[in-house]
Amino acid sequence: MPEDKTWSKQQERQEQEQAIAETLSHIENKLIVMSGKGGVGKSTVAANLAEALAMQGYRVGLMDVDLHGPSIFKLLGLEGQLLTHDDQYIFPITGPVGVKVVSMAGLTAEKDVAIIWRGPRKIGAIRQFIADVKWGELDYLVIDAPPGTGDEPLTVAQTVNGAKAIIVTTPQQLAVIDIRRSITFCKQVEMPVVGIIENMSGFTCPHCGKATEVFKVGGGKETAESMDVRFLGAIPLDAEVVANSDQGKAYLCGYSEAAKSFGEIVSRIIEEETPKRDVKKEKNNKQSETRGQRNKEKKMKIAVPVNDGKLSEHFGHCEKFAIIEVENGEVKQQELLAPPPHEPGLLPRWLKEQGAGVIIAGGMGRRAQDLFTENGIKVIFGASQENGLDDLVRNYLEGKLETGDNICDH
Repeated sequence: MPEDKTWSKQQERQEQEQAIAETLSHIENKLIVMSGKGGVGKSTVAANLAEALAMQGYRVGLMDVDLHGPSIFKLLGLEGQLLTHDDQYIFPITGPVGVKVVSMAGLTAEKDVAIIWRGPRKIGAIRQFIADVKWGELDYLVIDAPPGTGDEPLTVAQTVNGAKAIIVTTPQQLAVIDIRRSITFCKQVEMPVVGIIENMSGFTCPHCGKATEVFKVGGGKETAESMDVRFLGAIPLDAEVVANSDQGKAYLCGYSEAAKSFGEIVSRIIEEETPKRDVKKEKNNKQSETRGQRNKEKKMKIAVPVNDGKLSEHFGHCEKFAIIEVENGEVKQQELLAPPPHEPGLLPRWLKEQGAGVIIAGGMGRRAQDLFTENGIKVIFGASQENGLDDLVRNYLEGKLETGDNICDH
């Protein structure tokens, strides 16, 4: 009898290994966000990184393996939602801008319940998050790990083939000492380090503009140089980050220096995957040809916010909206309409009343995107102001409209 149990466990282990390998084969890039100590903003970075990648058109999953202190659901405004499952799979919750999210917080309705687990149960849960979750095809899987170099990051390093680490620190020496251990850990388990992010790096007063070094700024950069790791950038202290995080919103959509810095960091992270991204672009080019042909066969109205005859950078404060009627790939009619006052939710409803099915914008925040989508209007953001309205529409219809790397611009 004991032999039967042993054989059964071995078979179960083999089946799980196969399921893990199958899942990972459909995920192109795996990024684990780590920190040497707690309180450095690691989960905030992980949540905003996932949303930033999704806003740029990537298929993104976010796996929270901070089992004892899961915070991803709170940061993404998903509190109270529960994961669902069938006989075979656990299904991630689709969060903001299409990010697929899995966390311990989605397994219990009681938010104050403590998870009191030893190593084997934690290892089993993480493996199950990979093997049993229906992630589907992903360009990026972002993994939020707890602080330190314990069971959770070790399990990810040993289980997620091809995982790379992004290490978050603050400038203070106590945090810097700990991230040196994180880098050593990555080297020992042969997990590449994408780079170091220095969070809470100085504070600029919003009233007088004076910069203050709350900690010794530069510790992250110095550590990166001394340990031969790329420095991805520094994010300053910003009250907007805290306010947005508490409300379950991405701070990267704001105007602050923190949002600007984070956008630059995301671009550097994507650069690390340039060869893979080129392959993705080739695939997308073929898809664009199909989309272009499809668009030519449609009768539709396209809305474009304009100022002085050009694409407006701020869609909510434009002078006019160009409403362009298209049929069979040709512009039939164009009219300029003055928009109603900029109030939350009003512009999407108004454009829906005008018959618009698409809006081409220079940039747009997450909430605005959701409101347009709810009104049945497809959002294209990141378009360049250098193109005239005719070029914007023609390129969109032909599936050739290029969008910039700006993450968000209200």
